[in-house]
Amino acid sequence: MIPRYQKFLFAILLVASLAMGVGLWQLRERAHQRMIAGENSAPTSAPEVAPAEQATLLVANDSDGSLLTQVHSLPLPADPGARARAVLGKLLDLYAAPDAAHSVPGGGSSVTQVFLLPAPEIGAGADAAVKPKSGGFSVNPSAAPSQDAQETGPQLAVVNLTGGFAASHPSGIETETLTVLSICGTLHANLPRVTQVRFLVDGLERPTLAGHADLTRTYLTSDVAPAEGTHP
Repeated sequence: MIPRYQKFLFAILLVASLAMGVGLWQLRERAHQRMIAGENSAPTSAPEVAPAEQATLLVANDSDGSLLTQVHSLPLPADPGARARAVLGKLLDLYAAPDAAHSVPGGGSSVTQVFLLPAPEIGAGADAAVKPKSGGFSVNPSAAPSQDAQETGPQLAVVNLTGGFAASHPSGIETETLTVLSICGTLHANLPRVTQVRFLVDGLERPTLAGHADLTRTYLTSDVAPAEGTHP
């Protein structure tokens, strides 16, 4: 004969077990519904990327010292500075390829930034418009044109290269000059307002690229003449 208090205790435990089971089942259902809702709200398409456009590159050829025009399709951002960096990245990727006609290690990551500034007048402070300094560069306001000229006038592109690119670049006046001029010509071909180009290495002014090409001067894109013909 089971005592009455044990029956009562058993009944309490049974009710408590049933209540806990119901509670756990409800928690499980709620967690399942939240998981389903999260899956339904997740994006089903890949993030948008810059649309592919035709970019014109002036590619150096060491065999005859020429700059040959090539047209490539690649994603180009709308922002002019990012656009400039993208086309130069593609150019340097071509130079880093095993079968490159102008072999230079480093690739697209060798261009860290491209700054676009109002171009100062030639002979009136072009070299003073950009003052490289530790950690970056500063702009000389007295060398900049008016607000209207900033919006529609010619531009100075400041190309910031990595120290690794400069250190690994083949030394020689011709090969260094071809690299510099191909960068200048590629910038102008894709951003026609760029008429002047300056170079920094790790944010600082550097005397030469690899011992020969002068990086302290301002290059004029009008001095870059591509060879005849266009190759895909």
